[in-house]
Amino acid sequence: MSVPTAVLLTVVSEQSRLGDIGADYVNVLLPFVPLGIIAGVLGWSPAAVFSLNFIAIIPLAGVLSFATEEISIPLGETLGGLLNATFGNAVELIVSIVALKKNQIEVVQSSMLGSILSNLLLVMGSSFLLGGLVNMKDDSGNGTQQTFTSAMAQTTCSLLALSAASMIIPATLYSILDSSDQHGKTESILWHSRGTAIILLILYALYLCFQLRTHKNLFSEGSGGTSSLDEEADEPESVMSPWSATAVLVAMTVVISFCADYLVGSIDSIAKDAHTSKSFIVLILTPIVGNAAEHATACVMAVRNKMDLATGVAIGSSIQIALLVTPLLVVLGWAINVPMGLNFNIRVLS
Repeated sequence: MSVPTAVLLTVVSEQSRLGDIGADYVNVLLPFVPLGIIAGVLGWSPAAVFSLNFIAIIPLAGVLSFATEEISIPLGETLGGLLNATFGNAVELIVSIVALKKNQIEVVQSSMLGSILSNLLLVMGSSFLLGGLVNMKDDSGNGTQQTFTSAMAQTTCSLLALSAASMIIPATLYSILDSSDQHGKTESILWHSRGTAIILLILYALYLCFQLRTHKNLFSEGSGGTSSLDEEADEPESVMSPWSATAVLVAMTVVISFCADYLVGSIDSIAKDAHTSKSFIVLILTPIVGNAAEHATACVMAVRNKMDLATGVAIGSSIQIALLVTPLLVVLGWAINVPMGLNFNIRVLS
């Protein structure tokens, strides 16, 4: 749900312009919030509980994102960007924490991997496709060739490659180590995952410093024939006071946690009734919940020929899932004595 911090203020400004168009459509889904909670409390059918809470989290994620942006505006680019980086993928984190407390490690891992793949393949692919179709040059020469900042692409690709390695190596080691001592092998991989998680969290902190402080100019350069992001963006204005936005942020977090609890609790029954695996449901469906608003934003930015913003939405969220949310869940699992590791199912990774 986050974007690279160097383009945060531009995205906030653009989203405020899109508010009249997109907010009404998302807010139409708000009545599903009480319905989803009622369904969970009264013990309706698993299909109803899952469907209602699945839909309910979509508008809640939009409100949560809006409240975070409102708080970040008066804080300035650095602190505001840090706040957005912290709460950028709050929905995915809340859903995963609920699943982690229920000891559903497969659900947590599939959710994280699904979020990364959804952003890199679905969101960015849709942005490239729509942006290219709308801005395609015709026979008369009308249209533009879309470009994006190379520095951001190089940096983020390196981080994504490192993130992929951190998931592939534990899974590979687990599959090739001697299986005679299953408990010892599992413990060894688990401690390896915990050490790797701490390193990834440190790496993410260094990445924020690199992006916010030392090399933030690399992420704000214009590319191709487009003007710089600073020239395009108008200074966004707050429409809520910081205290009001904070209250909304806390309230949405609590409500999302209730909906997530009922959502996760119904996955087993849904998978059994549909004769499919939990991994498929979590890998494909749940990433849509937390990223719906950002999916739309990325596509609109691409149509408007602002590819730095479009790619920033997709890649930035993927990096945050890989370097912040996933290792944080490993550490949280360690704290509550749940064996959450980075040894993702090799079939899911492939």
